[in-house]
Amino acid sequence: MGMGMGMEAEQKPGEGEIPAVAGEGEIPAVADGEHASPEPEPEPEPEPEPESESEPEPEPEPEPKRRRPWARRVRRAALALVLVLVLPLLVGEIALRVNYTGDPADGTYTRDKDAIWLGHAWVDGRKKDADVTALARRLESTGIRDLYVHSGPLEHDGTLPESAYPRARWFIDAVHAAAPGIRVQAWLGDVLATESPNGMRLERPETRAAVVESTRQILAAGFDGVHFDLEPLHSGDRNYLTLLDSLHRVTSAQDAQLSIAAHQIDPVPAFHSFWGTVAGHPKWWSQEFFGQVARRVDQIAVMSYDTMQPLESTYGGYVAQQTALALEVTPHSTDLLMGLPFYHENRFGHWNHAETVSAAVRGVRLGLSRTDADRANFGVAAYVDFAATEEDWTAYREGWVR
Repeated sequence: MGMGMGMEAEQKPGEGEIPAVAGEGEIPAVADGEHASPEPEPEPEPEPEPESESEPEPEPEPEPKRRRPWARRVRRAALALVLVLVLPLLVGEIALRVNYTGDPADGTYTRDKDAIWLGHAWVDGRKKDADVTALARRLESTGIRDLYVHSGPLEHDGTLPESAYPRARWFIDAVHAAAPGIRVQAWLGDVLATESPNGMRLERPETRAAVVESTRQILAAGFDGVHFDLEPLHSGDRNYLTLLDSLHRVTSAQDAQLSIAAHQIDPVPAFHSFWGTVAGHPKWWSQEFFGQVARRVDQIAVMSYDTMQPLESTYGGYVAQQTALALEVTPHSTDLLMGLPFYHENRFGHWNHAETVSAAVRGVRLGLSRTDADRANFGVAAYVDFAATEEDWTAYREGWVR
């Protein structure tokens, strides 16, 4: 309210009066001479902009990781390798299992032309007369006609020291007396320098000549024949064939037997070449080379064990296949013998639970039945006497001898 209000004298507006109330444009009173600065009119606050109704932009999704081209190539190569190696192997194992099925033909039993490999103890003095008597008794219930008794090994130069078989004459005479009709052959072998720098080198003519002379020497000791086991012997070795030709001339002249232990035959064509490239050890012979060897000897015994087969059924099927392959290229004039595993080991290449005598015998009979059931010059060869069990002998007698 203004200072003039409350006076009784009426005054007209405009005559020195101070209005009671400050109107528009008037300056309000202040105390004791202070003048109030005029306050500026407040500026109108800006109106807030309306919020955008659009949705916030979503965060970008992370880009998928790009596969590295080399990783894809590695995976594809691994898959291809599995298909190339595992698939044919699986198909092959199934085929061997199928090959083990069926029934052998009637009459596919021993032809009394079997053989057995014997250890060195028979000719070095460890065995006695009682041992020979027991051996003769054992052989009575079998079809065994030939004994391959270890009488070496040969030296790398092809020579044979007489000290290697000091009791050979005693053993030969004792066997002839206790088991008439049984032939005793000297089992001679050596390691060949085909996969290592050490061993016998058949490419040397002087080495082959020494082997021939050792054969004359061993026959002079009274043996009925000579059985050679030279390993590892690669398929197609012409020097080996030349040696066999020379040996056969010597044995034939003395009415003695020439026999050899043979490698297995390619389960598929040229498999020895593939395995030689992969493992550095060809192991198998081509069927053609097997036939070339078989035509140069009187007996050929296939080492149908150490086959890498994991099951008894596939092992038996493998032996059936080997029997058929061997029969196809072995002349009827040559004795063909299939090996039986009379030993028990578990290592790479040989599983004891799979490579059994019973499976081998059944495989032999199946292969014989399908290929040449009436082959006369045919038998089995047991490896080896000092590792054999009664179960092995029983399986041989019951499955093959009857």
